[in-house]
Amino acid sequence: MKPEPIKQIITLDDGREITLETGVLAKQADGSAVVRMGNTMLLATVVSNKEAKPDVDFFPLTVDYREKYSASGKFPGGFFKREGRPSSEEILVMRLVDRVLRPTFPKDYRHDTQVMISLLSYDEDVQPDALAGLAASAAISVSDIPFDGPISEVRVIRKDGQFMINPGIKDIEEADIDLMVGGTYDSVTMVEGQMHEVSEEEMLDAIDFAHQTIRKQIEAQKEFATKVTKAQTKRDYDRGEEDEELYRKVYEFAYDRIYAIASQPTGKQERKQMFDAVKEELKEQFDEETLEEKGKLISEYFSEVKKKAVRHLILDEQKRLDGRKPDEIRPIWTEVNYLPSVHGSAIFTRGETQALAQVTLGTSMDVNIIDGVSFQDEERFYLHYNFPPYSTGEVKPLRGTSRREIGHGHLAQRALEPMVPTDSPYTIRVVSDVLESNGSSSMATVCASSMALMDAGIQIKKQVAGIAMGLIWDEETGRHVVLSDILGDEDHLGDMDFKVTGTADGITACQMDIKIKNLDRGVLEKALHQAREGRLHILGIMNQTIDKPRPDVKEFVPKIERIEIPKDFIGAVIGKGGKDIQQLQDETDTVIVIKEEGDMGVVEIMGKSREKIQEAIDIIRSIAFEPEVGEVYEGRIVSIKDFGAFVEIGRGTEGLLHISEIDWKRTRDVNDVLKVGDVVRVKLLSKEPNGKLRLSRKAIIPKPEGYVEPERRERRPAHGRGPRRDGGKHRPGNRPPRHED
Repeated sequence: MKPEPIKQIITLDDGREITLETGVLAKQADGSAVVRMGNTMLLATVVSNKEAKPDVDFFPLTVDYREKYSASGKFPGGFFKREGRPSSEEILVMRLVDRVLRPTFPKDYRHDTQVMISLLSYDEDVQPDALAGLAASAAISVSDIPFDGPISEVRVIRKDGQFMINPGIKDIEEADIDLMVGGTYDSVTMVEGQMHEVSEEEMLDAIDFAHQTIRKQIEAQKEFATKVTKAQTKRDYDRGEEDEELYRKVYEFAYDRIYAIASQPTGKQERKQMFDAVKEELKEQFDEETLEEKGKLISEYFSEVKKKAVRHLILDEQKRLDGRKPDEIRPIWTEVNYLPSVHGSAIFTRGETQALAQVTLGTSMDVNIIDGVSFQDEERFYLHYNFPPYSTGEVKPLRGTSRREIGHGHLAQRALEPMVPTDSPYTIRVVSDVLESNGSSSMATVCASSMALMDAGIQIKKQVAGIAMGLIWDEETGRHVVLSDILGDEDHLGDMDFKVTGTADGITACQMDIKIKNLDRGVLEKALHQAREGRLHILGIMNQTIDKPRPDVKEFVPKIERIEIPKDFIGAVIGKGGKDIQQLQDETDTVIVIKEEGDMGVVEIMGKSREKIQEAIDIIRSIAFEPEVGEVYEGRIVSIKDFGAFVEIGRGTEGLLHISEIDWKRTRDVNDVLKVGDVVRVKLLSKEPNGKLRLSRKAIIPKPEGYVEPERRERRPAHGRGPRRDGGKHRPGNRPPRHED
C-alpha cells in the first residue's frame, strides 16, 4: 500500500505553486524530498555518516546533481545509451547548491555527507536549476542531520523592466538581468549571473527582490519539517577535541610573530616560508609525545591564530599583506599578440596573478553543441579556463577538468558574451591558461580574454574587465573593511568573495559568496561601487595596450563570410553528388559549409583571400538568384534570334530581350545592335507563369525628345482575309509576316 505523503505548498506572488513532499520516495536515506513546480520534478536525498571522518580539517560535503534523459522523453546520445559522467551544465548546478549549503553546517562537523539531486520530470516553463537548492535544503530539513538552515535559491530575471521569479526559457532569453540568488532567512549568501551593462543599484534591487521569495520558501520548509517526526531531534556528533590551555600556548607564542610578518609587504612564496618557519618554531616548543598526540590540533590552532592576526591587522591598521591600501589595485602589465601563430592572444598580469588567453576562430562546424535534458544550444562563443598546478608552485596529478575550472570558465564566458557580436561569422573559442595565481585568476582571465578578442579582430562592442572584492567583518563591533583585488590569503581568511565584471558603462556578470550572516545592503553597495572604481582603473590600463578591435583578422587567419540563400537553392549549389560545390571550392580555394536554418540556407565561405571568398559568394548568389520584377540587372548576351536576344542575368537564369524592347527607335536586325558576349543592363518587366522572364533595355534608356509612339497596324481576322494570290503558299525567298506582341 502506498504510504501517505507529507506535503507543503509554497505559493509564489504570481499564483504559481511549488509542492514539497516527503515520506514516499527514497525512505532509507537520512532525508529525502520531492519538489514539484509545473511539470518539473526533482528528487533530493541526503545521507551523512554516523562516524566522523578521521584526520580531516574540513567538512567533507559532496553535492551531486544529475538530469535523467527520460525526464524529457529523450535518449542519451552516443553509443552507450545511459547517462554517463556529469555535463558542464550539471556541474554548474552542483556548485550553485554547494556554495549555499556548505556554510550552513556546523563548523566542527566532519562527517562524510552526500546530497544527491535528480531531475525526474522536465517542464521547459520551469528551469530545474532554480529548484535544486530548495530541494536539497528540504531533504536536509526533514532529516536528523545537524543543519543551521534551511536555505533556498531562486532565479530572478528582469524583462521589460519587471522582475520575475523562476521564469521559463523564453523569458530568460529576453531578460537583461539573469541571476541565481541563494541565502538564508536573514541574508543573501550566494549570487551568480549575467547582466547587460546594468548599474550597481539595479543589480542590488534584483537581489533584494529574490531574497523576498527565498524567505517565503524558508518559512515553508520550517513548517514542512515540523510535520516530520525524525526532524525534531538532531543527532549528536563528534565535535572533535578542544584544549583551551593548548590554544593559549599557541596564541601566546605565534600571534605577535604572525602579526609582524603580516605587517611586512612580502610576496606569496616568501610570506608562506616565513609563516611555515614560525609554525616549525612552535612545534619545537612541544615534546615528541605531545606532538604525536596533539599535532593535528596544534596545526588547527595555528591556522586560527594566523587568521585572527591577519584580520586584526587589516581592521586596525587598514594594511594588507602586500602593503596595499584597502581600495588599491596591484600593479598591472599587459601585452597582446604575444603568440605569433595564434589567431589572437593576450597576457594580463596583476601582481602575482597571470593569465594567458588565446583565441581560435572557426566555422559553424566548430560550434560547442550542448545537448542536455533541460538545455540545448549551439554555442558559437565559448571559453575554457585551465588552472595547472604549477601556477601555485605545486605538484598535483592532472585528472581532467575540475569543477572549479568549469565554474570559473563559465563565469568569464558570461562576462564577455554580451559584448561579442551575434552576427560574427566565426565560431570563437577562447582558452585561458592561468600561469601564476595569487587570487582573482578568473578575473584576470576576463581581462586577458577581452584583449585577446580585440587582438583577433573580433569586433567586440566594448572592453571588459573584472575584479574580485573581499570583506573583513568584525561581528562583535561591526567594524569592516572592503578590499579591492583580493589576494588568495585574503579570500581564504576573509568573509566575502565578490567577483564583478563589466564595461565602463555597467556590470555584465558577477559571482558572490558571503560567509557571514546579516550582511546589510549598505555593505554590498559599498563593495559594488568600490569595485566599479577598480574596474575603471583596470580598463584604463588595458586600453593603453589595445583600446579597440583590429579592423580585420590577421593576414594568416582564414577569413569567413556568411550569406543566406533560399533553402530551395541548396541542392543547386551543392550539385549532384556534391560535384558542383567541390568544383567551386577548388576554383576559389575556399571551404564552403551549408546548413539549413528555417526557410533559409546559411552558407559559410572560409578562405585566406577575401577576393577569392567574394568570387565564391558571387557564384553562389548567381546560382541562388531570384530576380524581382522592376529591378535592373547587368547581364550577358548568350544567344541572338530574329525576334530578340537571350540575356543571362544570373548563373543559369536567362530572359528574353525582345527586339521591340532593345531601343526606342525601331530595330530591324538584332545583330546590328547586339552581339553574343556583350554586357547589357536590362530591367525585368515580368515573370510569366511558366517561369519565362521578359526583359527590357529600352526601359532604362532615356526616351528621345519628341519621340512619338509608332502606330500599330490592326490585324484583320483570319476569316475576313481574301484568297492569297500564291494559293496560300509562300513564294521562294519571301519571309513570313513578322509576329509582333
